[in-house]
Amino acid sequence: MAQHPAWVEAFNARKPADRWFKTEWKPLLPDAAYARSLADDQAWYGPRGGKLPMMMGVPADDKPGPGYYNAVLRSPFGDQLALEFARAAIAGEQLGRDEATDILSVSLSAHDYINHAYSAESRISHDHLLHLDRMLADFFRDLDATVGKDNYLAVLTADHGFMPAVEVSQAQGRAAGKLSGTQLVNRVNGELERTFGVPKLVGFLSASALVLDRQAIAAKGLNFDAVAEAARTAAVADPGIAAAYTRRELESGSKAGAPFFDQMRRTWHKDVSGDVQYVLKPYWMHTSASSATTHGSPHPYDTQVPILVWGPRWVKPGRIDSRVEVVDIAPTLARVLGVPAPASSEGKPLPLPAR
Repeated sequence: MAQHPAWVEAFNARKPADRWFKTEWKPLLPDAAYARSLADDQAWYGPRGGKLPMMMGVPADDKPGPGYYNAVLRSPFGDQLALEFARAAIAGEQLGRDEATDILSVSLSAHDYINHAYSAESRISHDHLLHLDRMLADFFRDLDATVGKDNYLAVLTADHGFMPAVEVSQAQGRAAGKLSGTQLVNRVNGELERTFGVPKLVGFLSASALVLDRQAIAAKGLNFDAVAEAARTAAVADPGIAAAYTRRELESGSKAGAPFFDQMRRTWHKDVSGDVQYVLKPYWMHTSASSATTHGSPHPYDTQVPILVWGPRWVKPGRIDSRVEVVDIAPTLARVLGVPAPASSEGKPLPLPAR
């Protein structure tokens, strides 16, 4: 479209995000209800800290600014705003009002920001999920009233999980740590210089991959694959790295079945990815100035997520514990709708308990 629909302009013109300025995010339950969660203000939260109740915006500010909007993003108010926009989309686009099937995708991303800042074990994360649960209940009640409870199918999932905070893992006796990307590059470059006599053959890191300096390699007449293999050997010697593979291995598929190789190959692209792809050991993460913990590994705490499906007209109650994947959602919805699966779909229909 050339411009936003009128309902979007009207929604934004009201500046709905501003109404929580100087509002406190307060816990829903008494302190005792959070006994199994991590207490507030852990030392590793950094100078920003983290404690409920939490003020939206710095007290000294006289109007909403970047700091306030960032605070809203990592609070229940961020999800409330997203669901209000979803309601406006349903009304503005008249979703569910005719015979044509409509698809509405809503990303409730505040939990990601909250867990990065405070960890999934925190009371802050715990309380946010309680808020989100109530918000979803309200949203589904609104769908029942506006669309009709037999006229929609809801699917709830996540794009990833979260690793435990390194400090939490260490306190529980796990082998855990943080890996400095700068130090890794320096260590690998030191090994390469000792082997080939050329400094800084690794240019930088990109998405958990070493990117080699092709110009320097060519200028010195070095064999690219030999340099990559030496870089791989140096990388896996780091105590935080579980496995690493070279560009040649990833392109050819020669290491199929090796630890984490198949997962890496599905997320690696020859035109834009690095030259030595690696994966960290469980409970390890790259150092970060902004995140207490993170995600993005092939380990179970990152890759095991639920898929919840609600639609009594199409699916009966039940639980299925067989292994499935989130890419199975698209062909499942296509089967429910009686249409072909998308051409680029990689999944298979879920074994839903059918009516």
